[in-house]
Amino acid sequence: DKLKELTNAIEDEEDDDEELDETLVERLIGLTEMFPDSVHNAVCSAGSFSWKAMQWSFSFSKSAMWVAVSAGTILVLPVMFENERAQMLDQQKQQEKQILLGPHSAMSGPGMVPPGMLPPGMVPPPPSMAPPPPASS
Repeated sequence: DKLKELTNAIEDEEDDDEELDETLVERLIGLTEMFPDSVHNAVCSAGSFSWKAMQWSFSFSKSAMWVAVSAGTILVLPVMFENERAQMLDQQKQQEKQILLGPHSAMSGPGMVPPGMLPPGMVPPPPSMAPPPPASS
């Protein structure tokens, strides 16, 4: 009998617990009623201040990022484009010079060929086998 009574008592307590389940919001509201109004107001003020400070910092960082990107676009990109254009002009002048002088203009020096001027697989001739200088008449 005692075992049945204990089992029934435990089941009754479990049923009561199921009925008393509270949500997190309800528990927090219950906890806020425990504290005096001055503590409640201080916590609300601190939370409100934190929220406004976060909003301000987000707005400020967004504006600062916009200013930095705009300044970079206005000040840095034109310089980069001008440098790139100057390099392209230099390369174009070198290509035109190479075309005008011909493919053998690199060998007309003292027998040394600058690196990168020969097609792949070709080796520059040794100094003793360099072509003789052109005869002047």
